[in-house]
Amino acid sequence: MNNSQTIPQTNVVLIGAGIMSATLGVILKQLQPNITIEIFERLDIAAAESSDAWNNAGTGHSAFCELNYTPQQEDGSVETKKAVKIAEQFELSRQFWAYLVNQNLVSSPQTFIKSIPHISFVWSEKNVDFLKKRYDGLIQNELFKGMQFSTSFEEIQSWIPLVMEGRSKEEKIAATQMNLGTDVNFGTLTRTMFDYLKNQDGVTIHFHNEVSKLKKQDDGSWTIKVKDLDTTESRKINTKFVFIGAGGGSLTLLEKADIEEGKGFGGFPVSGQWLRCTNEEVIKKHHAKVYGKAAVGAPPMSVPHIDTRVINEKQELLFGPYAGFSTKFLKNGSYLDLVKSIQTDNILPMLSAGFRNIPLTKYLIDQVRQSQDDRLEALLEYVPTAKIEDWELETAGQRVQVIKKDENGGGVLEFGTEVVSAADGSLAVLLGASPGASTAVAIMLELLNRCFPDELKTVEWQSKLVEMIPSYDQSLNDNPELSKSIREMTSKVLQLDF
Repeated sequence: MNNSQTIPQTNVVLIGAGIMSATLGVILKQLQPNITIEIFERLDIAAAESSDAWNNAGTGHSAFCELNYTPQQEDGSVETKKAVKIAEQFELSRQFWAYLVNQNLVSSPQTFIKSIPHISFVWSEKNVDFLKKRYDGLIQNELFKGMQFSTSFEEIQSWIPLVMEGRSKEEKIAATQMNLGTDVNFGTLTRTMFDYLKNQDGVTIHFHNEVSKLKKQDDGSWTIKVKDLDTTESRKINTKFVFIGAGGGSLTLLEKADIEEGKGFGGFPVSGQWLRCTNEEVIKKHHAKVYGKAAVGAPPMSVPHIDTRVINEKQELLFGPYAGFSTKFLKNGSYLDLVKSIQTDNILPMLSAGFRNIPLTKYLIDQVRQSQDDRLEALLEYVPTAKIEDWELETAGQRVQVIKKDENGGGVLEFGTEVVSAADGSLAVLLGASPGASTAVAIMLELLNRCFPDELKTVEWQSKLVEMIPSYDQSLNDNPELSKSIREMTSKVLQLDF
């Protein structure tokens, strides 16, 4: 892959047509209108993998109801720092989306975001105590003002009648409700942003094109080899900057890039399934996202929830996700993905992480072996009157959790997202999963800091970023007045409840 004058050049290459590439592409085009961008996607359409509505949890992860973001410590206290951070990051996304709407860069906000209460629901004395401590900790933060806590059967019934139907009044229960919650269709949002990008000068999107090689050149640029899956022809393109946002496929491409900063990273694939309600009468009874506590040993993406979604303008009701194991790194990937990802630099971290997470492996195997009756048993904890004939199984997306090398050469399984970048900022890769899509804007701002530090210092970029994200470089949680005005503005523009 020697570089030559005959190889076409571009400023930026984005690999993967998901929410991350769409977000970065739009931000860069707004910051530098004359920038040239080439986008490569192995599937036929954008957002068909992790960003798609049926593959993505779609909660608009703001930490209002996700109990795994507020872990209970050994002393019984509840840690809230991660929840506050995620809530702050989601506010950045809301501001950016409001900017897109105001600038007519995307269609009506109602096509991709809607208001819906976010509710945490638990039972048993131990869990009720946990939820009260969580509430007491969160309510002290500006971003969680307005959260309600209740142990009253009647009040909780008014919030989530379907969940309370058939439940004993003697059962010890508790719930929190946050009416600022949202449902986000990241598939629609992603495709809308790409619709904008493809009509801009200097931007080209190539579908059914797979990146097969990445090679760093002596001048610091990258030469990318791409195969057209329709014609089977290959070609090369040279670029100053590469972003790999290919979901589960990112790890394989990071290994092909062969940067020092990427050594030692591995991946642990986790698949998922939903139960999808087919009874319209049942669907109409529920209007909330209700999250509970994950089972012992379950990965964070398997936190159970009974979830109202709006997909293709139709209200849906899902329960799950049920975790599973597959050696694929993508829903449309190969069963050889896991084996092919094992390299000399990551084999020890992967083996170490696997040994440390034997309970997780056992949990996933048990999930794979579940019968429909087993799935119903889990559903009945959230919908006591559920009938299995009203629900059908739907395959969800594939996630690859990050395995990182620790200081002892072993491996640690990370749940979350990880940005890996070359020291010179010429390449960046996004690994991991939740909260992912909901915090895409915050992740891309971090990427700009790493990979475009000089441009980021300019008055032009700074002023444009403040225009796109009014709270840029400020903390909403530490500024009540700013928080209120920003939320009021984004709610009005995005047509959300406030």
